[in-house]
Amino acid sequence: MNSKPLGILARCGFAVSGALHLLIGLIAFGVAAGSSGHADVTGAVAALANQPAGPLLLWCSFAACVSLALWQAGDAIFDFERLPSKHKTGKKLKADAQAAVYTAMAFMLAAFARGRDQDDGESASDLTVNLMNAPGGVLLLVLIGAGVAILGIIYAIRGIRRSFQRHINLPPSPAGHKAITALGITGYVSKGVALFATGLSALIATVTVHPEQAGLDAALHALREQPYGAYVVAVVGAGLACYGLFTIVRAHLAKM
Repeated sequence: MNSKPLGILARCGFAVSGALHLLIGLIAFGVAAGSSGHADVTGAVAALANQPAGPLLLWCSFAACVSLALWQAGDAIFDFERLPSKHKTGKKLKADAQAAVYTAMAFMLAAFARGRDQDDGESASDLTVNLMNAPGGVLLLVLIGAGVAILGIIYAIRGIRRSFQRHINLPPSPAGHKAITALGITGYVSKGVALFATGLSALIATVTVHPEQAGLDAALHALREQPYGAYVVAVVGAGLACYGLFTIVRAHLAKM
């Protein structure tokens, strides 16, 4: 896609995603310290809504996420045509999945911008209950949980193999190159750990029929109760903050 205004807004979408991950990381620090905050996307959006000029921030973030979703959908439709079929299909599916993620994020931002309270919306446990009660819902939950856990492993591998470097223009200076690479490795591995924990919590919640145990926030609160769990949660929070910072940097450096 060659639309410059859409490209600029799409880059802002990366910045919004980065800011939300940074907020999740900070909330996770609070969880490590014993706070009852919601260390997930819903909690991060609620924190953004509580800032001065919150509705304006939310609507601007909504526009940015919609633009990034459109950009990713455009990539899925128009790009990768010259690639071999075995590579093209995977890249198109990845772009479609990213478009879906940013679309969902945009809907959540719009819901809060319209005045939804953090406790009014459907939580991870609510969604789990609804799926459990639906025909075939238990199987779907198992598949979702397994899929999210596998995605977490993929993210961690991306970080270890530094494959994220293919999608950004690294600065020419050695110091900048090393700093951004280190930030990316830490961020992707931590994001992978968080996704794996989220997927695992969904599986456990489904098998034990305890929907309140589903989601990243529930996983972090449960982890905090383990020996040295507070330190582990703090490390995960720091890693998610690093991923957020990397994604904010990616807003400028991304190959669009």
